[in-house]
Amino acid sequence: MRVHEDVRTKTYRWRWAALSTLLAAEAMNLLDATIVQVAAPVIHRDLGGPESGIQWFSAAYTLPFAVLLITGGRLGDMAGRKRVFVVGVTAFALASLLCALAPGAGTLIAARAVQGAAAALIIPQTIGLIRAMFDGPEMAKALGTIGPVMGLSAVCGPVLGAVLTHTVSWRAAFLVNVPLALIVLGTVPMLREDKAPQPPRMDPIGTVLAILGTGLIVYPLIQGDTAGPLPWTLMTGGAAVLILFVLHQRHAARRGLSPLIEPSLFRDRGFPAALATSTLFFAAMNGLMVVIVLQVQLGLGRGVLSAGLTLLPWSCALALSSWFAGTSLVPRYGSRVMFAGLGCLLAGLLAAIAVYHSSGPGTYPWPLLPALAVAGTGNGLFTVPFFTAALTRVRPHETGSAAGLLNAVQQFGGTLGIAVLGTTFFHILPDAGALSAAQTAFWIAIALLTAGTVTAALMRR
Repeated sequence: MRVHEDVRTKTYRWRWAALSTLLAAEAMNLLDATIVQVAAPVIHRDLGGPESGIQWFSAAYTLPFAVLLITGGRLGDMAGRKRVFVVGVTAFALASLLCALAPGAGTLIAARAVQGAAAALIIPQTIGLIRAMFDGPEMAKALGTIGPVMGLSAVCGPVLGAVLTHTVSWRAAFLVNVPLALIVLGTVPMLREDKAPQPPRMDPIGTVLAILGTGLIVYPLIQGDTAGPLPWTLMTGGAAVLILFVLHQRHAARRGLSPLIEPSLFRDRGFPAALATSTLFFAAMNGLMVVIVLQVQLGLGRGVLSAGLTLLPWSCALALSSWFAGTSLVPRYGSRVMFAGLGCLLAGLLAAIAVYHSSGPGTYPWPLLPALAVAGTGNGLFTVPFFTAALTRVRPHETGSAAGLLNAVQQFGGTLGIAVLGTTFFHILPDAGALSAAQTAFWIAIALLTAGTVTAALMRR
């Protein structure tokens, strides 16, 4: 009897140690994204190049991450999730090393794109591998650890990036990924291989169309006047390519092939409304984080440490409110919490605009910190019920495609927000100054969130 208890204890410890490996990989992805947002102005000052490079340091990562997420999930189904996970972590570590050694902005942007593609191989495998290791109540408990780890990463990312960049170098902000990746690879033998019993086929044409369409839209938004004489032509071409992508998906479904996106998801307007809401919400959130950092560093001339600490109230409030929403509010009030979060978020952004309006040039806006804490609280209150509501009416066979598409749209929305709000800031900065540029970017974010409130209401109906 004692022997059986020892075996069960060892098995239990093995599973949770393996779970730590997966959570470390998830945290590595989020840490990298938030670290670079804070360090980007310092990187640009060191490497030079056009101002649009500040946006590309983030967008070059999130764009391939967004469009390759579903493909990464398919590869895990086909070749084995553990195998694809190892390939992704290895590529991520090598790309991080290349980022740290980059001699110029172009090399860094290319390495960031490789990082994003590698993250698209890592992230889709984690939930599948967790399901392979746990079942019953243990699986629910294991999946429940993802939220707190992501919240902690969101809090630590800006501060860690600021401290490393301030005390060592921005290159250290990329090098921190290498030991993390080596630790993850060292514990990979604890993971159990898993693949789909009936693996889906790849959709290379759909993948290429998605990459080309989104790239043609995002590129002129970030480059602005330097995108060439016909930026609207590029964006129109991108929209046409995305329409072609939709037609290809329908055609593939009719022929019994494996499209990237499950067409049945769009029969109920609730899920398309969720996709629109995700795009608008994360465009506002990601774009604002970049604008706040730019205003502190370029407008006030403060260091990267000040920029990172400015984001700390937002990140801490986000982590606490998302935990409270998940454990207490959403089980009791359901999707109504989503609208309370949006209201709180809009109040925080309006307060931030008032702070920027009343602040003098060159003085640090201390009242901005509580305003950002209110906004972060709204962010956390919205996120938990949103994903719950978005997947409520999704049928079992659509879950994988729906989750992958929601994640992809979230990353694409973040890229779009960095492009639109960042370009707006740089366009206004030379003539009106950083305070006016920040106010305008915040008003655009409020407009995006107002539209997101309408699409969120369509989700409920």
